[in-house]
Amino acid sequence: MAAKVFSGRYTAEADDELIVFLIGMRVNKWWAVHKWLPVLLAMPPMVQELYSQKDNGFFSAENFINFRTTLMIQYWRSEEELYAYAKAPRHLKAWRNFNRKVKDNPAVGIYHETYKVKDGAHEVIYGNMPLFGLAKAYQHVPVLPHTASAKQRLSKKEERRIVDSR
Repeated sequence: MAAKVFSGRYTAEADDELIVFLIGMRVNKWWAVHKWLPVLLAMPPMVQELYSQKDNGFFSAENFINFRTTLMIQYWRSEEELYAYAKAPRHLKAWRNFNRKVKDNPAVGIYHETYKVKDGAHEVIYGNMPLFGLAKAYQHVPVLPHTASAKQRLSKKEERRIVDSR
């Protein structure tokens, strides 16, 4: 089933601090399938678990795969909730399996990056897109005609954040 495309320009309303978490793997040796395939197959059950637990702080994810590298972008409500999942049984089991089987083997690499985005310190635009990224994680709203440029929209959010913090 094709995703519904929203014609026009949209943005994401996310007025709280949020966490953007990038996680993935890189296949360094294609012929070592027994090393990288278990790493690849460990992620889908964890993501399914994240989506099934409604109040764990996880909002949504986007997944990308190219020739050698996978990239998943996850959106979380808080740093604490992300770290709590890192200690959850399914994640700990996958992490222990990786360390037992692959840890120092150069056949497969893994990575993650965590970004804390302060309230209002983001700017996103989606043109003629289905729900995606931050708009899928938070609230998907049309861009108002009077909001001119990305720089102006981000500046207004920053001004509002400074005034609100006083």
